[in-house]
Amino acid sequence: MSCQYSFLFLFLCGFAALYVSEICGREILEGTSCTIKLKTTNNDRPNEIKWIHRTSGDVIHRKNEKIRTNTLDGNMEEDGSLTFHNVSLNNTGKYKYIFYAGDGTETSGEEEIKVYGKKTNICTLPTQYGDATLTCDIRDRTDLTVSWYKEDNIIQTENNPKLLLTSAQIQENKPHSCSVSNPVSSEQSDSVTVSCKSIFLFYILFGPDFWIMVSILVGGGALLLLLICVLIICACRSCSQLKKAQTR
Repeated sequence: MSCQYSFLFLFLCGFAALYVSEICGREILEGTSCTIKLKTTNNDRPNEIKWIHRTSGDVIHRKNEKIRTNTLDGNMEEDGSLTFHNVSLNNTGKYKYIFYAGDGTETSGEEEIKVYGKKTNICTLPTQYGDATLTCDIRDRTDLTVSWYKEDNIIQTENNPKLLLTSAQIQENKPHSCSVSNPVSSEQSDSVTVSCKSIFLFYILFGPDFWIMVSILVGGGALLLLLICVLIICACRSCSQLKKAQTR
């Protein structure tokens, strides 16, 4: 084997070793690829191995070098370890393993992982009247901690995805941002500056005067419809009376 191919072989072996050394910790980020190692007590390769997800009941089962069942979102390595190539929130939970040695000896144990989702840090700006509400969009996630900043100073640590700005705070014209974090990562959103123009436009379009106008139009339309119905009824009664008079 030439020196060039030897170097390439060693490089690939080193890369493979680096990949398999990625072990799942108890807390991991969504989308991570990692392996839960099977804790064998000796160098013998088990004849039969099962991994069971306690939460969902999904199973991966290998016997005599063949996969018999696989409903888990993962693969079983040659040594019986369980590998996830792209963990999701559904992978959170306890995993029970059972394996049998060549002499039939049974060994079992349990491993647990908790998967944290990737952060969403988009701030939206619904406004009403003279105030504004900034919303840090974390959807329905409960494992995220939200903090609010004005410029570089933290102003709210109540873990509330919404921040109410009064008209006086809006007039300061300061940028606001939200920081979203979990035990394995954190990130801060882009800054948002609320302008008085956007508040005024929203007030004109959806303020109390707008709804008063809508109420007047709806009431006027209902009154007009009632008047039309009365006229139709009167016309029908007149026609009926005219027919009766003609038959006499």
